[in-house]
Amino acid sequence: MWKNKSIFIFFIFSILSLCSCSKKTGMGAEYSAPAVHRKLVVASPHPLTLINPIIENFENETGIDIELIQGGTGEIIANLRRYPDSAPYDVLWGGSYTTVLPFSNFFAEYHSKNEDFIFDAYKNTEGMFTRFSNVPSVLMINKKRLGMIKVEGYKDLLNPLLKGQIAFADPETSSSSWEHLINMLFAMGDGNAENGWNYVGKLCRNIDGKLQGGSSAVYQGVAKGQFAVGLTFEEGAANFAQSDENISIVYMKEGVVFTPDGICILKNAKNPENAKIFIDYTTDLPVQNYISRQLNRRSVRKDVDIKNLFMPVESINCINADYAFAVEKQKEWNAEFHNLIIQDGSSQIWGESVK
Repeated sequence: MWKNKSIFIFFIFSILSLCSCSKKTGMGAEYSAPAVHRKLVVASPHPLTLINPIIENFENETGIDIELIQGGTGEIIANLRRYPDSAPYDVLWGGSYTTVLPFSNFFAEYHSKNEDFIFDAYKNTEGMFTRFSNVPSVLMINKKRLGMIKVEGYKDLLNPLLKGQIAFADPETSSSSWEHLINMLFAMGDGNAENGWNYVGKLCRNIDGKLQGGSSAVYQGVAKGQFAVGLTFEEGAANFAQSDENISIVYMKEGVVFTPDGICILKNAKNPENAKIFIDYTTDLPVQNYISRQLNRRSVRKDVDIKNLFMPVESINCINADYAFAVEKQKEWNAEFHNLIIQDGSSQIWGESVK
């Protein structure tokens, strides 16, 4: 069991103060575990600041002990592939839709009791991928470093004055950069991803061969003033923007793709019933309110408001991506990106690799 009672008390206080309904956070028999097998093994790439409070509260309310295995999505998937006949986890909590979908054969079908409250665009139509939060790609700006240079979208990143000042990670190892690659291909190709490669080639030249090692290196580099702009995800940028007036978030005017991350139950999971309880719990209103108000994540539920820090969806030029096509082309697109970024022979990987 998790022992940090201060986190638990904070979580309870946050949920009680934020929920607009009369439902208590102590949900009693609704989330009680079976008399035996009070255990659940959860693998997650999410940061501890997100998962610790939720896990501790879940343990206290259900009596289910969670064993947490933390790592990058790629690392977690690699372990599944290494042991195809014996699930090393019960649940995968995290990983974007396009990252997890190619490995759908590893996961069992389950539909949460909360599906009726989920936006239609984020229903679990695949059967194995329950949406947890909604994550748009954004540009993170360091206003002091940027100076008078205007950045409103992808096209502005081709400004010669920004050469070497753009933080971007390898899309083969960073899920947020992979989502940005999908976003820019469809946005700059006017809906046809194959037409977006001319833009990607120009952007690679302005990145100047300096790829960051992972997602965290992008937003941390911008926050520290090492870069003027970073291609990242909303939560990563918002965590700094909420406390630093020098940091701002830009939603690309050419179009923004919103990509959900999710929760999946492993086939042959040793604790499948507890896994179902976990999915229902994390998609229920109290937890979804908590991630929206306290953790800078957009909920997938229709009855949860977004934080004032975020631009409303109706004010964003939202575009769609053909996820099935992107998944089919993933290896090819990553290879093409690498060819473009290293064509001048100056490609370097900076920072710690974090997927």
